[in-house]
Amino acid sequence: MSGGLSKRLVPDELWALVAPLLPAFAARPQGGGTAPRDERDVFTAVVYVLTSGCAWRHLPEGFGVSPATAHRRFAIWTEAGVWRRLHQAVLDQLGVRGELDWTSVIVDAAAGPSEKRGSLTGRNPVDRGKPGSKLHVLSDAQGLPLALGVSGANAHNSQALLPLVLGIPPIRSRRGPRRRRPGRLRADKAYYSAAHLRWLRDRGIVPRIARPGIESGERLGRHRWKIERSLAWLFGYRRLTVRYERKDTHFLAFLGLAAALTCYKKLAKLTT
Repeated sequence: MSGGLSKRLVPDELWALVAPLLPAFAARPQGGGTAPRDERDVFTAVVYVLTSGCAWRHLPEGFGVSPATAHRRFAIWTEAGVWRRLHQAVLDQLGVRGELDWTSVIVDAAAGPSEKRGSLTGRNPVDRGKPGSKLHVLSDAQGLPLALGVSGANAHNSQALLPLVLGIPPIRSRRGPRRRRPGRLRADKAYYSAAHLRWLRDRGIVPRIARPGIESGERLGRHRWKIERSLAWLFGYRRLTVRYERKDTHFLAFLGLAAALTCYKKLAKLTT
């Protein structure tokens, strides 16, 4: 693989954030096995799979790592929580620069087809009952993804609201302690319930959720287009367009990596 493509996929600044998060190589109890020659090559291969959507077995030889090794290390890093910690590391960098807008968060979801009938898949009611998975995203007021989730395509959006809010990580701020509570939460009427409004208010979050039969979801358009853009950014990573992972943890791992890369692009613009 050309050095130019590798540098574009994983620039030095991104690798500086990734490298400290990777678990140390552990020899197998039965003996044998060798550590990857260059874990950056492995990470670059994972990013390539996420970006291109190619199957592991079709990974180009130019990455200097076999498809089996790349897939195995991806599974190990997933189990170690690397993608979640990478996402938070990038958010921390944005937070200390004051580049996260905590005035409100926005919640939305979008479903896509699945080639596998693994966990967290379901019959998509808007795709003739074909199996699919739904991506749930909570972003800051600019549309930068802060918290993520995956469910079956037939799950109601409202079921993800509380887990998404609770899933906001404690993020560093320009001054003072880490922050994880926004000022407002914006969502369409699919997320409305008296219990949700009460739960948010009890936590000091002002709900801005459209009321069914009273308020039109179009009134949120000047805010919701940002989360719709975020979903478009995430679906731009072709491995998320169609779910190929039987394990829900692997699909969520790709989603977490996509969110980290999306936030990193914002960070990269600040340092150029």
